[in-house]
Amino acid sequence: MGFRSTLDFLLYQWLDTGSLVARARFADHSRETFDAVLDTCERIAREKYAPFNRLVDTQEPRFDGEKVVLPQATHDAHAAYVASGMLGAAQDYAMGGMQLPYTVNASANAFFGLASISISSNLLTTGNANLLLVHGTPVQQAVFAANQFSGRWAGTMCLSEPQAGSSLSDITTRAVLDGEGASDDALGPRYRLTGNKMWISSGDHELTENIVHLVLAKIPGPDGNLIPGTKGLSLFIVPKKLVDTAGRLTGERNDVALAGLNHKLGWRGTTNTLLNFGEGKFPVAGRTGAIGYLVGRPHEGLRCMFHMMNEARIGIGMAATMLGLAGYYASLEYARNRPQGRAVGVAGKDASRPQVRIIEHADVKRMLLAQKAYCEGALALELFCARLVDEQHTGDALAADEARLLLEVLTPIAKSWPSEWCLEANSLAIQVHGGYGYTRDFPVEQYWRDNRLNMIHEGTHGIQATDLLGRKVLMENGRALELLGQRMQATQQRAQRLPPLAPHARDLALAWEQVLVATRAGWATGDPAHALANAVPYMQAFGHAVLAWIWLDVCHCALVADPAMSGSRTQGCLGATRFFFHYELPKTAAWLRVVETRDMTCADLPEEAF
Repeated sequence: MGFRSTLDFLLYQWLDTGSLVARARFADHSRETFDAVLDTCERIAREKYAPFNRLVDTQEPRFDGEKVVLPQATHDAHAAYVASGMLGAAQDYAMGGMQLPYTVNASANAFFGLASISISSNLLTTGNANLLLVHGTPVQQAVFAANQFSGRWAGTMCLSEPQAGSSLSDITTRAVLDGEGASDDALGPRYRLTGNKMWISSGDHELTENIVHLVLAKIPGPDGNLIPGTKGLSLFIVPKKLVDTAGRLTGERNDVALAGLNHKLGWRGTTNTLLNFGEGKFPVAGRTGAIGYLVGRPHEGLRCMFHMMNEARIGIGMAATMLGLAGYYASLEYARNRPQGRAVGVAGKDASRPQVRIIEHADVKRMLLAQKAYCEGALALELFCARLVDEQHTGDALAADEARLLLEVLTPIAKSWPSEWCLEANSLAIQVHGGYGYTRDFPVEQYWRDNRLNMIHEGTHGIQATDLLGRKVLMENGRALELLGQRMQATQQRAQRLPPLAPHARDLALAWEQVLVATRAGWATGDPAHALANAVPYMQAFGHAVLAWIWLDVCHCALVADPAMSGSRTQGCLGATRFFFHYELPKTAAWLRVVETRDMTCADLPEEAF
């Protein structure tokens, strides 16, 4: 069973995505139009992305003194992607979109991540434009968002700074009004920005005629000083090249300069930059300071930016998933074709007998089954979250509100869980290959290098854990947590009626109760230092409980469709579910123990002891 077969099962049988065509927004669509989109993206990914995955890994972006140079293959792949219309596929017809369900949109984009995550770097462009549709003015939407959806321009997200990293409170980039009349600019209140931004993906390139940077900066207070903390942050549109209200380039560069390229362990085909804003290399109207247009209201920049950050986090989870699946498929093919060793019988090994393929060894099956459980489970999780996005936007009031809450509590898991466990899948893919896996003769070492980034960017593992335990499970008096528990209980009740799944249903109920007990115990003192000292083990346990629920639900769907369990898909689902419940879910007890006891071993160890 290949990726398309798995995707179709999850999309149409498990999530019943075809039923979305009954909603007004998607009324023009059908299963046939959805499949046509998937077919197109699968073809482009196979022809323009996959053959060049190794090339873009070895031919990294370089700066020739004037521009960033990328391989021609990257330009060709980007052009094919733009021509497909996928940048704006989920948008309104009026915006040039297809009004495609986000679930189908995410599924179609998955092909590009599977083929080459290093080339597939359009995530921030759509996220940038989507943010502007929510928080931008009509003119900002018509100029900056529309031109990104069309592929004419690209977009970035500029948060981190060299001295601040993930600590957005410590941002020092400044923004001051650009003189008299600046507040009346048709593109938005006009400011001059000065500062430095680090780790900016796709921060400079020649793939598009312009790049739209969304930049967090601080507007000085009346005393001229920056307001401390994140409350001082505002959000600005800073184009690389200045434009007019019709979206035409004025011919003038903005005061945004490339300070350097970051040379990365993985994702080497994607440009990653250090940018200087307002250093004077490209003065505008004879003055230093990059021109930026305020988005939303002053000092509400982080609230606006979170719209893009949350979308990016789910995108990163999908990227990690596809890299895990790419490694799984490669190691599965290798295991099916690599002869080594002999079967172990009662009388021991018989050296005179022919070698067996390594997939016949129990330990290799264990490694393959772990990859399948991690990666196909992660794919189901990401598609479930995508389906929640459609529910939030097109469901009735109650369904939309429940989808909003579920997305709030699941977003840290959707980002972090695949980033950790699909990376582990990539490590296992190397192990299946043995010594060959550690060489560049096979692609699995690149998949691991590419995937290692996903635990870091768009909010590190620790940040996701703090968000989950420190905010998401507590929000609205625990309503999101309660709603998730109700969904799990409904799956348990259905699964209990099927003998192969009944033991797993009971195990899930016990594991989730342990999560709830640990949540209460962690916060028993009311001291965040006690609760959050073990936020990452908490998130690991929480994520494993969520994935156990996902697998139980997916397996229930497969068994209902094939009660005789005769099909390979049903057998595969049941095997992955059994593996997850037998080998993975028991880990939650150890992770939660330190949360329940508010263990301070790590937090209290003095620096000198290290």
